[in-house]
Amino acid sequence: MGSRFLACTFLFLAFSFPALAQMPGGSTQQPQPIPVQPKIDNGPPMGNGDDAAVRMTEELEKKAEKERVEQLRVDTDKLLRLSVELKTYVDKTNTNVLSLDVMKKAEEIEKLAKSVHDKMRGPN
Repeated sequence: MGSRFLACTFLFLAFSFPALAQMPGGSTQQPQPIPVQPKIDNGPPMGNGDDAAVRMTEELEKKAEKERVEQLRVDTDKLLRLSVELKTYVDKTNTNVLSLDVMKKAEEIEKLAKSVHDKMRGPN
């Protein structure tokens, strides 16, 4: 884009200044040359739009994968904590009676385990 912009600017100025000089009341001074700014290299060329779209998609996929793995770590830590709590509750209960807390904890573990299982499969 930079070289195309400079070329268009040059052509515009090349045709504009002689017309301005011929206008009545126009100055007869020579136009000052426009300084050309040095090209700044910010890395490899972008290529066409498809390359940029592919690169952007790959970056988004990597970010999503990273977030998925981090969420798996968090969920498995929570699953471990809940399992230890369930074990503690079961150890405290009578052999003939299971408390409501034990049942709720078991259901919570079941839901979390299914969630972890689905996340391990990855995006479908």
